[in-house]
Amino acid sequence: MSKPHGNKEFWLAALRAEGAALHTAIETGNLDADVPTCPGWTLRHLAFHVGAVYQRVYQHIGRGEVSRPEQAQIEAEEGHPLNYFDRHYAELVRVLDQVDPDLPAWNPAPQAKKASYWHRRLAVETAIHRWDAQVSAGPAEPVEAKLAVDGITEVIDSLLPSGKRRGPTEGVRGIVALHAVDVGQDWYVRLRGEGIALLDTDTLLDDDHPHERAQATGSASDVLLALYGRVPYDVLEVAGDPRLLQALRTG
Repeated sequence: MSKPHGNKEFWLAALRAEGAALHTAIETGNLDADVPTCPGWTLRHLAFHVGAVYQRVYQHIGRGEVSRPEQAQIEAEEGHPLNYFDRHYAELVRVLDQVDPDLPAWNPAPQAKKASYWHRRLAVETAIHRWDAQVSAGPAEPVEAKLAVDGITEVIDSLLPSGKRRGPTEGVRGIVALHAVDVGQDWYVRLRGEGIALLDTDTLLDDDHPHERAQATGSASDVLLALYGRVPYDVLEVAGDPRLLQALRTG
């Protein structure tokens, strides 16, 4: 389960679908409505934030270099936020569509420095913020299952090891099991304080039991949203030490 679940074409299709849904949520929503999953933000703030994220990525991804990019030139957050979002979303899709996924490209994760990191990152990022935008007006649609599976893997193999861990680290030790029952996918994560490792279950022998100290079971979308702190863990079926589950929080 340590490998990305998609490829450039899958991630671009997901980005297009989620971007269109986010556009609709911004267009039809109340721009001054609070986004309960992003404390202190309104829908207006969210639209400008996502547009700024897109700019930071498309300005450096085509350099063909793995060094950290210089600070991006971000357009001032002025005018209608939907126009701002649309302009930078369109440019992001254009750049990601053209770039070779194997092109050397900086990223903060402990993996190969390739452009494909950003295809996955922006597809999942857009899905999470689409969910945020929809929640500002009412119930939100779940994240598509295959994208959610890839997003869960990304949290564990990329975001948490690269410093985006929002949960406790002190005294947190043991194995956590995550189960996405709608797609039959499982993740076993070893926590050792600040250390974290996604176990490769394909190489475990049949008589090797991971002896997890905590587990959470639910749909792939709910597991992903819980890892991002968008929904509480109690929307899942949980067992064991709750601190170990909280230690997997990102955002």
